Amino acid sequence: MSWFAARLSATAPRRRVPDLVYAASERPPPAALLVLAVQHAGTAIAFVAYVLVVAALAGLGRSATQSLVTMTLLGMALATALQAWGGRTGSGTLLVHIPNPFMIGLMVPLLAAHGVGGSAGLALVHGATALAMAPLMRHLRPLFPPPVVGVVICMGGVALVAPSVRQALAVAPGHWQPDGASALIAAITLGGIVVLSVWGGRLRLLALLLAMLAGVVVAALLGRLEDLASLQSAPVLALPGVVKPVFALSPSMMVGVVLVSVLTQLDTLGSVTMMDKMDDADWKRADMQMIAGGIRAAGLSDLVTGVLGGMPTATSSANIALAHATRSTARLVGLASAALLLAVALLPQLTLALTLMPEPVLGAVGLYAAGFLMVSGMELATSRALDSRAIFAIGLSLCGGLAVLQMPQLADQVPESLRMLARDGFVVAGVLVVTLNLLFRAGTSRRASWRPAADGTTHHSDLTDFVETQGARWGARRAVVQRAALGVLEASEAIAGAGRQLLQLSGHFDEFNLDLTLHHSGPPLPLTAAAAAPTPTADWLEDGNEQAMEAALAQMSARLLQQLADRVRSAPDTQTGGAVLKLHFEH
Repeated sequence: MSWFAARLSATAPRRRVPDLVYAASERPPPAALLVLAVQHAGTAIAFVAYVLVVAALAGLGRSATQSLVTMTLLGMALATALQAWGGRTGSGTLLVHIPNPFMIGLMVPLLAAHGVGGSAGLALVHGATALAMAPLMRHLRPLFPPPVVGVVICMGGVALVAPSVRQALAVAPGHWQPDGASALIAAITLGGIVVLSVWGGRLRLLALLLAMLAGVVVAALLGRLEDLASLQSAPVLALPGVVKPVFALSPSMMVGVVLVSVLTQLDTLGSVTMMDKMDDADWKRADMQMIAGGIRAAGLSDLVTGVLGGMPTATSSANIALAHATRSTARLVGLASAALLLAVALLPQLTLALTLMPEPVLGAVGLYAAGFLMVSGMELATSRALDSRAIFAIGLSLCGGLAVLQMPQLADQVPESLRMLARDGFVVAGVLVVTLNLLFRAGTSRRASWRPAADGTTHHSDLTDFVETQGARWGARRAVVQRAALGVLEASEAIAGAGRQLLQLSGHFDEFNLDLTLHHSGPPLPLTAAAAAPTPTADWLEDGNEQAMEAALAQMSARLLQQLADRVRSAPDTQTGGAVLKLHFEH
């Protein structure tokens, strides 16, 4: 692995998050690397259950099912390796891929009609959509600000709750009595994850693996391990067989695939953002270049997987939660996990054994992932200052997604070709939040200005209200808006203290920069005092030495301004004949 580590694509310099055990660019020791890779690979393989569901609903035989599983595992390995490798094709983060659950409903009729080869056309459209989106991500930044991404992440967690609870308690519609044994297995698994993640110390690296192992042991003691006899009929080693691709998609299904692909890439955007935020103590905004690489890796791997006869993949929320639990985001873990997924693809007995994981164990893991995603998504959604537009966009989108989850019969009112998508709360919330964000952005200017009253009176509340109101309208980060408000107050005090009058306050925001300009009468304020040696305290404390006190106060004000703002500039104003004091804040 040291050879691979030396050749990984370089990442942008960042400040390490203090409580990380292994950061993205660090190399875990061999033992820790193996432990982490086994956990990530094992977690991802558990979701091969999605593939088995598709195969069962499509009526595929054992051989075809085995081929579908094997090719999907190869696609998961390829996508995970590309993500870890980084560069133009990959995000350069620990993102593990699993079978795409949003594709289940679309794949079943195709496989039922055309066999395993029927996935080729679907994967071609799915991957091509992703590859088309990747180069546009830098220009699509306004479409996907943190509140939009946060809603998608949060809704992904909400959508996990119901199926995870059903798995954990072994309940089904019409039979809501929880199974005691299943509840015990799930409680021990979930409790183990929480206890080891919070108080486990070094055992945090093993939190998920040990908790799942404990759940499996309890399941075995309770006689809940099933179908173990089927392992004897599976071969120990088998090379994958390539199937003949079949390209057959109806126009309505093609529209559905494109829509799901767009939402999947939005999920990828959220996943890359989460991993980047987890690894960077000074995280400010989504890195669109990193996201474009992640989407490109997903699209390329889906093209290859689909043509070979596999199921498209998506980033795994459970593995992001695992990275959070183990406090390890090392990219080498991603490469090692990809190697294990590749090895398992060639070992049918091991694949089958891992897919026999008891459902209550998987339900407990899903609940942990759901809680982590909901909290992280809301934290991201509210990381910006929010005005009424943003509040409505976030709130109504979540309401729409939750309404569909709780009342799926609402989808019966839409055309049949879109009914399956309309029943998916994740899809509904994602479409709503993107649409509402675009709608509410209409008429919002990137520039604004404020003037004092006719008598020249300026109140502090007027200045802070302007900065905070515009910051919320623009969707600026809360910390930057707070610094800007303090900076404007200090600048207005400096202007008044110098005997000048504030004429106008104007602002401009472009996602990367927040600029505030104070127009005032008189000559420019001298800011060179901030660089001068501090005025001795005894000089301005002496009675009657008002000149020294004024110089000390001006020097203090200049120093405070340069501490609050990233750049401060004082210059003549050629338009009004006065001067301007410009405060620049990096966003």
